[in-house]
Amino acid sequence: MSDRITAMSDESVFTKIISREIEARIVAENDRIIAFEDIAPQAQCHVLVVPKTTEYATVEELAAGDPVLLAEMVALARPIALERGNGDFRLVFNNGEKAGQTVFHVHMHVLSGPELSEGNIA
Repeated sequence: MSDRITAMSDESVFTKIISREIEARIVAENDRIIAFEDIAPQAQCHVLVVPKTTEYATVEELAAGDPVLLAEMVALARPIALERGNGDFRLVFNNGEKAGQTVFHVHMHVLSGPELSEGNIA
């Protein structure tokens, strides 16, 4: 079994937020998804959108295993950007350790705000 799969069996910080063991500023939630403010925001609006299932470590796995859930995550970005940013938004998925993924519970970053148009956030 790979280290990544082993890590998925352990509780991640996101699992602890979902179970309310760790506090977070929740901005949206339904039975399959939770969205909360990033603790180190990179834009006026920086929200993490996380599926409540621990079944998928990466966006690649999620796309193959439950594309409807992936679509639900993406659909949540627009209302978050309208409420917390300037309406336009950037979606970021880090897929794998070498791409900067540090929590192997699939999640999406929603970034919005005037600084995005200045090109200083990749």
